[in-house]
Amino acid sequence: MFKQLSLLFSITHSQSILRRYFIVNGFDGALTMLGIIMGFYMSDSIKLAVIMNTCLGAAIALGMSGLISAYVSESAEQKKQLGDLEQAMVKDLGSSAYGEAARLLPYVTAAVNSLSPLIIALIIISPIWAATLSFELPIGAVETAMLIAFLILFLLGVFLGRISGTYWLWSGIRTLFIAIVTAGLIFLVAT
Repeated sequence: MFKQLSLLFSITHSQSILRRYFIVNGFDGALTMLGIIMGFYMSDSIKLAVIMNTCLGAAIALGMSGLISAYVSESAEQKKQLGDLEQAMVKDLGSSAYGEAARLLPYVTAAVNSLSPLIIALIIISPIWAATLSFELPIGAVETAMLIAFLILFLLGVFLGRISGTYWLWSGIRTLFIAIVTAGLIFLVAT
């Protein structure tokens, strides 16, 4: 399986596409959870179960949206590229390694596009889930979830810095700043 994926990536040069999907949708998941949690934080006394269910519903919706949108768009793009290449080569490439890669890539892309926001959202809301199960946390569950969201956004920035060859700390601080501005806007609107 890993050899087949490695061949897929080398044939289609899709590593950068998958990284972009992971980062873009990771940001979507993290900022969406931060926004929902901040909204509840600014509200009067909301039960943790309500916050948990709202966040879980949004996480599942983000995952499904990522799955369907990536599969549909990548499937169309890969079919077009395969058709263009077949036309240029005047040959059917359906049973070739490139044809197999063109059929498999939409599934891999859809999985990355779906799992990135879903997993990140689940990590962020894990303290809220733990608190609903009566686990004691050093600080409040909502505050811990917000801190995790900030940390994940910082780490996504660090990852971007490593990819682009820029200073990782600056890149992390830049994405953390975006998260702080988002939280600030929510705070302004909610008060």
